Amino acid sequence: MSSNNDPVTVPILEINPSDLPEMDTSDLNSLAEEAVLSFHNISYQETVQNCFLFSKKTSVREKLSNISGIMKPGLNAIMGPQDGSRSLLLNVLAARKDPRGLSGDILINGNPRPANFTCTSGYVPQNDVVMRTVTVRDNIEFSAALRLPMTMTRDEKRRRINEVLDLLHLDKESNVKPRSKELRKRTSIAMELVTEHPILFLDDPTTDLDLGTTTDIISVLRRMSRRGRTIIFSIFRPPYSIFRLFDSLTLVASGKVMFHGPAQEALEYFTSAGYNYDSHNDPADFFLEIINGHHFSALLDTEEDGLESGEHKDLSERQHQVTEELANMYAQSSIYSEMRTELDSLLREQNAGRSSALEITCATPFWHQLWWIICSSFKNFKDFRRMTIIKAFIIFILTVSMRITLHVLRNDCSEVHTRAYLLFLLTVFQCIISVTAGEVLMIDRDHFPHEYTSGYYRTSSYFLGKLLGELVPRRFLPRIILTVIVFIIAGVHKDVKGFFAMIFTIMMLTCSTSSLMLSPGAGQIATGVPTKFLVTVYFVIMLFTLGLSVFFVNGIQGVRWIQYFSIPHYGFTALLHNELLGQNFCPENKTALFSKCQNIVICTGEEYLAIQDIDLSSWGFWKNHLALSCITIILFSCNYVELLAFMKMRHFLKRSCTFVEVIWP
Repeated sequence: MSSNNDPVTVPILEINPSDLPEMDTSDLNSLAEEAVLSFHNISYQETVQNCFLFSKKTSVREKLSNISGIMKPGLNAIMGPQDGSRSLLLNVLAARKDPRGLSGDILINGNPRPANFTCTSGYVPQNDVVMRTVTVRDNIEFSAALRLPMTMTRDEKRRRINEVLDLLHLDKESNVKPRSKELRKRTSIAMELVTEHPILFLDDPTTDLDLGTTTDIISVLRRMSRRGRTIIFSIFRPPYSIFRLFDSLTLVASGKVMFHGPAQEALEYFTSAGYNYDSHNDPADFFLEIINGHHFSALLDTEEDGLESGEHKDLSERQHQVTEELANMYAQSSIYSEMRTELDSLLREQNAGRSSALEITCATPFWHQLWWIICSSFKNFKDFRRMTIIKAFIIFILTVSMRITLHVLRNDCSEVHTRAYLLFLLTVFQCIISVTAGEVLMIDRDHFPHEYTSGYYRTSSYFLGKLLGELVPRRFLPRIILTVIVFIIAGVHKDVKGFFAMIFTIMMLTCSTSSLMLSPGAGQIATGVPTKFLVTVYFVIMLFTLGLSVFFVNGIQGVRWIQYFSIPHYGFTALLHNELLGQNFCPENKTALFSKCQNIVICTGEEYLAIQDIDLSSWGFWKNHLALSCITIILFSCNYVELLAFMKMRHFLKRSCTFVEVIWP
């Protein structure tokens, strides 16, 4: 057994079931029966940085202080004022907080909490993480397909989904998209119930819900607890009709426990301590009034001067005094003594050793996860068909307008320049369309942390699935449409080889620009750094430089080196090479017309390519694709590494939020 003061260090590992073929099954079975969660003298500290001008001061704040308790099968409620203590305690028990500030022991059935506990227990966050663009059934099917073992048949999974829908009264709304708060909450719970994990955590599941919906949800949770599940949830101020359903109650405030024991004994505990309870008042309101310091007589009436001086004390000091007195009173109670006896017996039964790493294990293989992520992305894409049609219409209008403009301005004396301007505008449009590529990952900044930690999928399957399921329909298709329209009505090279070379070049340009624009998505998920602005500035500079080279050949002689870092340059050069090579713009029947031109007429594509210093060999075409391929691979690899580092960065972000609040109170 480890010391209660030993910090729990839990680095995160991503485990591949192919490397450990028996791990998933054994871990799932280890929590297949009733589970008793006990926590022994746990404390939680957060490091806060206070900055003023150029000075920086680091301080440590104790958020939880020496808390012990036991959660058995049934409804286990964590109540308290809105100071963050109840949600913090819940998240610590659920292994959803940065473990570097944690000390103490958390046991399951007397054994150390499994390393993959987040994957073998259910967790419903306060902010519902359901896809609002697909139906209720689609959300639950996604959870079941990725979290239930592959040994279950499709019919068994479908039968379990139907049971959960019926249990939560969602059978009539299964084909409805969860737009309302009430429907999203029930869908979130259903996505966890379908896995049938023995322990389910819920962070304030009744927030912003009406009384009827709250009663329905708590009643469902009570029925599940009667089947042997351990339901642990935080709640703020439940009415008596809800409170009477609780089996266990934990009152926590300022990181200290005021009461922990059978919920129906809490009222007697406080009344026996001298607090006056009004029968017309809800027990939850009564408890919160005590914790908030509205009942001082039981603790402070022994000294009359104490009341008089207390009237002039700062409210926070008075509340702190009440909290300390209540915590001391509970530590000296018989309820605490009985609980300690039971906890000590569990702690003595603890197996030697403690898990040193939090492992993310998955119940399904990589290819199964990849398939379902792609399917989910395509289902989500269906909801954007109206926007897709609008985009296609806008592209068509722009292309037609461009064609009309070119037709009006077209001059036989400058035909080669007209072709070059057209391809330049096509390159600009492709880059502009890429500006929203970062949204592919940004729209999942809430879903990815929860689903990854819960064992839905690996980072690799998520990343590749998003690329194939989002970038292909939302990025490739509009650009191919634009290219085809330009190819047909704008009078570019019309042979089959030139057409497919143009499509291939556009796709390579799309991949490279999208990989660069994905950095804001991955970056803001992982670090919160607004890199999208920097990427936009990059495109503005590169397109401006490219425009100078097109309209003023000698305009960038001094900064020609910048083209080696320009994605638009490689794409535009490949398009020029494909379009102009072998073209003759001075047919013999127009010799007299060209003789009247004021400027020098460029008659062949090779002449223009030579002026632009473009290699005329086939290598002059393929080296641009090689450069785009290298850029794409490097940037996609960087995006993937950012997601791999996400879990560590997420803990840093949570601390940074406290840092900001300190600077700007």
